[in-house]
Amino acid sequence: MAQGTFDRPALPRFAVSTLGAPGRSLEEVVPLAHTAGARALELRAGAGEAADPALGPAELGRRRALVEAHGMSVLAVASYVRVAAEGDDAGVVADLADHLRLAELLGAPYLRVFPGGPGALSERTRAPEPDPEADERAARRLAAAAPLAGDLGVRLALETHDSHPRGEDVARVLGLLDDGARQNTAVVWDLLHPWRVGEPLERTWEHLRPWLTGGRGWVQFKDVAAPEDPFPVPPGQGALPLDGAFRLLEGAGYTGPLSLEWEKAWHPGAADLEVALEHSRRLL
Repeated sequence: MAQGTFDRPALPRFAVSTLGAPGRSLEEVVPLAHTAGARALELRAGAGEAADPALGPAELGRRRALVEAHGMSVLAVASYVRVAAEGDDAGVVADLADHLRLAELLGAPYLRVFPGGPGALSERTRAPEPDPEADERAARRLAAAAPLAGDLGVRLALETHDSHPRGEDVARVLGLLDDGARQNTAVVWDLLHPWRVGEPLERTWEHLRPWLTGGRGWVQFKDVAAPEDPFPVPPGQGALPLDGAFRLLEGAGYTGPLSLEWEKAWHPGAADLEVALEHSRRLL
């Protein structure tokens, strides 16, 4: 596939991340998500996970077929590659390449990546100061991986997270790319992190709108009791203004995926995924 050329069908509206089902097999999670109305999955990357980089093409193909047999698709491979991390570029770019190939084998149009710059605290409650060196590292590595992304038809999706929690921060990185590389990138608006550090929903939307209205990215949702308390509560039962976010997106004409990222893997005491799915179904 030529660089920057993507021919994909419309993506499903409701998606679910396998982060919410630690220790549960894909054979269990797929029908569970389908019954709740989800039509796409974010597959978490890592050893023993649904998108395990150590698996061969045959097993990855079987997992893709399992998802598709239920009338669903793989929205993204959720990697933990940190594109703004300190250190050598070569290792990060090689990691991106490996994960892009993994995503292509699973039929995913996106590879989720984190910023992961210095001081990357995912639970911060105040906006970070811009770090030009981290921005440039992230942009340089994304640009290096962009040609392969274009060839494979898998966009690199940078999430509002850790060292770059705001829409402003992600847009600043992607703004350093040239037009060719930018066409092979996307954004993930995790609703929690910009809100937690005080960026209003409307401002985050304005920064990320060019990607999200152009079909280059998606929105993740979850809920917590308070900005300083990351423990998951059922969507719609916490402090995150999900109703306001969904109204904003609808009013702005966003028609892309809304993906439940239930963080039970990080918080074992949280309710099971079934509870979060039921509350999400009511919201959506």
